[in-house]
Amino acid sequence: MLDIKWIREHQEEIQTAANGKGIQVSVAELLTLDNRRKQLLQEVEQLRHTRNQCSQDIGALIHAGKSDQAEEAKRRVKEINGQLDRLEAPQREVEEQFQQLMLMVPNIVSPDTPRGRSDEDNVELERVGSVPDFGFEPKDHMALGELHKLIDVPRGVKTAGTRNYYLTGAGVALHRAVQQLAVDLLTERGFQLLDVPLMVRAEAMRSTGFFPLGLDQTYRIAGEDQWLVGTSEVPLVSYYSGEIVDVTDPIRLAAVSVCFRNEVGSAGRDVHGLYRVHQFAKVEQVVICEASLDASEQMFQEITRNAEDLLQLLELPYRKMAVCTGDMAQKTYKQVDIETWMPSRQAYGETHSSSQLLDFQARRSNIRYRNADGELRYCYTLNNTAVASPRILIPLLEHHQQEDGSIRIPEALRQYMPQQASFLRPPGQDGTV
Repeated sequence: MLDIKWIREHQEEIQTAANGKGIQVSVAELLTLDNRRKQLLQEVEQLRHTRNQCSQDIGALIHAGKSDQAEEAKRRVKEINGQLDRLEAPQREVEEQFQQLMLMVPNIVSPDTPRGRSDEDNVELERVGSVPDFGFEPKDHMALGELHKLIDVPRGVKTAGTRNYYLTGAGVALHRAVQQLAVDLLTERGFQLLDVPLMVRAEAMRSTGFFPLGLDQTYRIAGEDQWLVGTSEVPLVSYYSGEIVDVTDPIRLAAVSVCFRNEVGSAGRDVHGLYRVHQFAKVEQVVICEASLDASEQMFQEITRNAEDLLQLLELPYRKMAVCTGDMAQKTYKQVDIETWMPSRQAYGETHSSSQLLDFQARRSNIRYRNADGELRYCYTLNNTAVASPRILIPLLEHHQQEDGSIRIPEALRQYMPQQASFLRPPGQDGTV
């Protein structure tokens, strides 16, 4: 949420951002409502002041024996109460409309953010690593999963419905290994690891910018003000909500958690295998820092580098994409996605995302710090997906497959695998995990 004074001073820039992000909100309407609410509030406060003065006068007039004047003051109080009754209802209505519109106002976008309507307009920044030339007919991750008994989608659908799955055997080991590799990388680089709530109040979702626009992507616990998170970014940022923090050194937080996403509107998209599922796990990075574009950009580069380093440890080719306005979330100021090469798709697929949010989340969450002059300022926040599984298993299995059906385990992962295996081999072959 942005400051209304700042919105008033940057009306055109914010409306441009809303239009670019496809958010249906009128900044002009918001400012008109703001003027109306201020006017109503002023009228209500003036009437309350007059009523309070009359109430005080009544006692003094009665004490002075001026009963006629006291009765007149009583009539005046009754009249004011009627006026307040007529004003307070529209005041509440205007205030509610104003707050609803404020929740729709998007963050501005950085000057170097590409303009575009969808992910097709994202701009490639860099490619790292070589796309494999197998020299044989490669299998996709589902065929490899069946061969090695790593993945069971039919039983996942039987148990939980579409876009659900079981990981089995070495599939579970790989799933846990990539997460632990990411956790170890981040903790070695100064991130504090938290185990976070997976069910949060609606206020936590609003404060972090996931409500109201992400409401249809979120699962609710029936009859409760409890929602399942689609990313641990929500509880990580909310950890410091309502607090004054010390950001002399940026606060670096990380969590590994199960995540849930409804995927409304994605029917028919990426339905094969593990690419788009309702339940998955993420290792998330969140940074809270001072309100400085330089500091924010420095942290943005750091958390993006962490994700890149992980992919290089996994020995996977990838590319970095500058995300355009039309593919951005409401809360985002600047975003870079990392897409990893997925042989079965013959394309790069998104596996990581880094975002700068300026003070958008911190203002909603009321997270502040004292600057060098002792003044309270809202912090800046950033986030990045260090790794998401099982999606990362798609390139991991497909890229490292061998002609004999075995799968090579990248050296960095071997310490986390049973018997520190260097290969997965189909059941029955020597060296099976």
